[in-house]
Amino acid sequence: MRKEWFMAAQADVAESSGVSRRTFLKAGSGLVLGFYVASGGGRFARALAADAPAKPISAPNAFLHIAPDNSITIQVNRLEFGQGVHTALPMLIAEELDADWSQVHSALAPAGDAYKDPGFGIQMTGGSTAVKHSWQQYREIGARARAMLVAAAAEQWKVPAAQITVSKGVVRGPSGQSATFGALADAAMKQPVPQEVKLKDVKDFTIIGKPTPRLDARAKATGTQQFGMDFKPEGAKVVVLAHPPVFGGKVKKFDAAKAKAVPGVIDVIKVDTDRGGSGLAVVANGYWPAKQGRDALVVEWDTAGLEKVNSKQQMAEFKKLAKTAGTPAKKADIAAIAKAPKKISATYEFPYLAHAPMEPLNCVVDLRSDSCTIWAGSQFQTLDAVAAAKAAGLTPDKVTLNTMMAGGGFGRRAVPTSDYIVEAVNVAKAWGKGPVKVIWSREDDIKGGYYRPSHVHQADIGFDAKGNIVGWNHVIVGQSILAGTPFEPMMVKDGVDATMVEGMGDPYSVPMNLTVHNVKANVPVLWWRSVGSTHTAFVMETLIDEAAHVAKMDPVEYRRKMIDPAKHPRQLAALNLAVEKSGYGKAKLPKGQAWGVALHESFETSVAYVVVASVKNGQPKVHKVTAGVHCNLPVNPMTIEAQVQGAALMGLGATLPGAAITLKDGMVEQSNFNDYTVARMPDMPVVEVFTVASTDNPTGMGEPGLPPLAPALANAVFKLTGKRVRKLPFDLSKA
Repeated sequence: MRKEWFMAAQADVAESSGVSRRTFLKAGSGLVLGFYVASGGGRFARALAADAPAKPISAPNAFLHIAPDNSITIQVNRLEFGQGVHTALPMLIAEELDADWSQVHSALAPAGDAYKDPGFGIQMTGGSTAVKHSWQQYREIGARARAMLVAAAAEQWKVPAAQITVSKGVVRGPSGQSATFGALADAAMKQPVPQEVKLKDVKDFTIIGKPTPRLDARAKATGTQQFGMDFKPEGAKVVVLAHPPVFGGKVKKFDAAKAKAVPGVIDVIKVDTDRGGSGLAVVANGYWPAKQGRDALVVEWDTAGLEKVNSKQQMAEFKKLAKTAGTPAKKADIAAIAKAPKKISATYEFPYLAHAPMEPLNCVVDLRSDSCTIWAGSQFQTLDAVAAAKAAGLTPDKVTLNTMMAGGGFGRRAVPTSDYIVEAVNVAKAWGKGPVKVIWSREDDIKGGYYRPSHVHQADIGFDAKGNIVGWNHVIVGQSILAGTPFEPMMVKDGVDATMVEGMGDPYSVPMNLTVHNVKANVPVLWWRSVGSTHTAFVMETLIDEAAHVAKMDPVEYRRKMIDPAKHPRQLAALNLAVEKSGYGKAKLPKGQAWGVALHESFETSVAYVVVASVKNGQPKVHKVTAGVHCNLPVNPMTIEAQVQGAALMGLGATLPGAAITLKDGMVEQSNFNDYTVARMPDMPVVEVFTVASTDNPTGMGEPGLPPLAPALANAVFKLTGKRVRKLPFDLSKA
């Protein structure tokens, strides 16, 4: 990570009152530029203030370093775990810098106040906000660095700065003078940081908006990229934990004799685990002996007094509760439903879902008496560093968290409790003899908790004789993912978890009365790629399709009728683009195939899908997906295409038989990909992605491609079979 460039220098801090919440760093050889978000700047940061009191920053880390050899290294203040920020964010700086893209490199920034999200006030990756929140921030860094290079050249050549041009890493003067960025870097460091800079007009972009191969593509394709799972400092011991089978369970007694007899096993230690539980850490010289040692343990668990969730029983209770009104989230007059000549009454069921990233959780901790160094693929660097400090008995400034490349996450590496980080620190503290590398197996990952919550939706809709909706009563039952977290004060209002109801009603003009029941269960829950939209989009888009059938209208035309173009132009544009590019209603499909349509907006990005699907032997098959995407200005079209393709496949995976986490006697029944289904290569359809032209500031792209896939497929299934799908994963025998 070339850490010495960004942290080792003893720097003078140049503060400019005209530059809001930014401090720029001048240090070392070459041009080094950085800034930080002032303490207390974000709403989430304020919620954490009690645990992490703000302290003045004496040497903020840098975002940009231009070396004498012309290489440009840009620090990425997010976690890269497949979404492409390792390339997209450097593109923003490189554009305003007028850099030669071939000379640009990127590195993942460690945890630090300098790297806090400008909007949230904490360092994090989530909510599809990386590019959106850093759009202005990163461009300003590039523009200021460019201005300093120009000022250095103007001083050397004795010419006005206005007569100097910059292109592809070379600064040129009016009389043919030229110098590379590297040659000017040291002189540029002596220039004052400009208080104001003018950013480029969109029409002048040469990097942003152009399809750009990922900077990490070669390393990942050749197997040379180091992920968290690959990292192991010299002398570190490998640890595998035996977790309680019921969440919150504790070790009652154990016999480690057989485990310690496994060659390579060094010790077995009792440690605290998540949710007030305890487990056993098997310390060994490598992963395999650690795992074998754990398998050989004889453990008696104490689960007395803990709720032991049964999925079938829970679903029955949810359904019963859904028949009653809950806490109001959206109000409308629904009296007309009772006398409506046409009605829809529908109950929807959604299971718990595991994140199941390709790389299971892992964390390396080097805990010493006065410091704690961590290596992990963290989505929540600020929260994780604070939690680690508390677990280690240190102050937050004594913790160094190095961000490692991660092999997926989908939300599982953004845990408000910092469960796997705290657990690893607890292991290091109990071991006390040097660094430890804690590795979760695939089975640990599937059984280890923090799932997309299980939900039930109950919808009752009334129509007049012409098929117009006269009332829509809707109840949602499920666990809150925000209750008890630092995010609760901002995102749970009047008893309603905002993530549970996101997307309900929109973008359609419907009289919806919406209430929710936030239930509690001894199952840890968390956001899962696209959060509440994983279930709300399915319900909304299948019901709108069903409403179109009641109104005897084409599903696309019905959507157009129900969307106010003045209020929701972006959704309408995405829908129209997908329909146009797919040939919907015009192209002739092969026998046994049908169209399915769905539209949803999440994280301020609208995605419409038109799918072509068939059903064979009771199993749906998606042949093609045409996507219409409105994400405003596309920074890297290649990344957008990849994100939509990946999200579509993940959304398809949620429809496949076996894509569910179930519990019996409080224990998760699934353990690996043999009994927990994820989409595989044979499931992948052709996915064509088209973006609506826009010059507005970018919106999120990591998650919005997932929600519309399942409902689009369900709507195609209805056309093929006449059956409405009301449960995920699909089971057409019960539809």
